[in-house]
Amino acid sequence: MTFTLERDGQRLQGDDAGSGPAVVGLHGLTATRRYVLMGSRTLERSGRRVVLYDARGHGSSAPAAGGDYTYAAQAADLAAVIESLDGGPPVVIGASMGAHTALALALERPALLAGLVLVTPAHDPERPRGDLEHWDALARGLREGGVEGFVAAYGIEELPAAWRDTVETVLRQRIAAHEHPLAVADALEAVPRSRPFESWSALRSLSLPTIVVGSRDEADPAHPQALARRYAQEIPGARLVIEEEGRSPIAWQGGQLSRLLLDFP
Repeated sequence: MTFTLERDGQRLQGDDAGSGPAVVGLHGLTATRRYVLMGSRTLERSGRRVVLYDARGHGSSAPAAGGDYTYAAQAADLAAVIESLDGGPPVVIGASMGAHTALALALERPALLAGLVLVTPAHDPERPRGDLEHWDALARGLREGGVEGFVAAYGIEELPAAWRDTVETVLRQRIAAHEHPLAVADALEAVPRSRPFESWSALRSLSLPTIVVGSRDEADPAHPQALARRYAQEIPGARLVIEEEGRSPIAWQGGQLSRLLLDFP
């Protein structure tokens, strides 16, 4: 079932399927709700309710009200989605930007969540705030050249040859799926300038069951494996999961991600 949620002038579009304990999924920057579980229906078939929605400015959701793409605003969107559900607190699975959004809410209102699955988190609170050239280049490419401009700015040639065709195909599909591509360009500039938390010590206060899913750097250098390990070290009791060497990242495989959630928390 497709749903629309209105909050403070912001319209979010999503899907709600299955029944049972809820899982809420959040995608990454420039992606859509399709790219959380990659179309897998494993959870619904196993007695879980799955709620996926497009972040503000992405997919079929409206551009950000007031141009606000901060993590505070996105965490408030997530809270509104959770509060619209019946039943107990859901497990929240988020990829990259979605992982950071989930963390921002978990640090502010932990009672709203039953558990966290953080897929390829990339925010490093120790990284200089001025290191934003790549994101700004992607935004310019998207504004000036659409899908082709975005792909040209991505730097696919820097990836190992074995992964280039796969990454390029996914990028083209993702960017073409947005109803408001200029809003995605706005998000590309704004989201990396926002911080879901200010220091690693903030994560030590979390008491939610947590899984961190990392990826090996040869396939996904934008989400360093070392950062995933740091998240797992800082969050008390967190479990770290990384694909076997030479395998496709778990983050790209909806079936494998879904199986991590079957008996979680």
